[in-house]
Amino acid sequence: MTPNPAIRRTIERVSAALVKAARKFPASILADVGGRRGTLGGRIQPLSRGMKVAGPAITVEVRPGDNLMIHAALVLAKPGDVIVVDGKGDLSCALTGALMAAHAQKAGIAGFVIDGAVRDTEECAQGTFPIFAAGANPNGPLKGAAGRINWPVSLAGTPVNPGDLIVGDADGVVVVPREMAAEILGAAQAKVDSETDRMKAIGRGELVQAWVAEGLKSVGVLGKNEKL
Repeated sequence: MTPNPAIRRTIERVSAALVKAARKFPASILADVGGRRGTLGGRIQPLSRGMKVAGPAITVEVRPGDNLMIHAALVLAKPGDVIVVDGKGDLSCALTGALMAAHAQKAGIAGFVIDGAVRDTEECAQGTFPIFAAGANPNGPLKGAAGRINWPVSLAGTPVNPGDLIVGDADGVVVVPREMAAEILGAAQAKVDSETDRMKAIGRGELVQAWVAEGLKSVGVLGKNEKL
């Protein structure tokens, strides 16, 4: 075995209990309580607005326009995993389509998150297998370049490590570091409760928020005794 094998078969995944807990929270809530970071660039969107995904990341690095390593990941991934592909943002050809999505769904894989293009988008968008991608292209990929599986990758400027918690919905995808998942999920319910209370206040007509004026004063937009 080589000292640094291209394929790492053993990783530590975020627990199934935390994945289950994450499913009830919007990606936006998890991003907020995670320090307003960890979201993938806005170009990575679901094929259908109703698609949602949650699960541990199986990371895949490919050469632009080549999907050989994704096929390998389909064999290695376990049920519930999310295959996360660093496709370098290349949109010159699709990295997956309906056949690979059907394979993944049959294998119990939770979804695809791809910083690259996909195809068969109308068919896939009407299905129930979640696919998040940077774009679409009918052109098919090559299958002849080496890459890596379960190494750290970067998608749209955001790092993803093997086993990290991936949560995606209509707003996009957030990456929760595996070692912080319990802490972030623990804070998520408090955030939901706070936003619920604010919605109720808005419904009562309580529209003024004192922190806005204080924030403006802190940056010099309002004077010390000035009101908004």
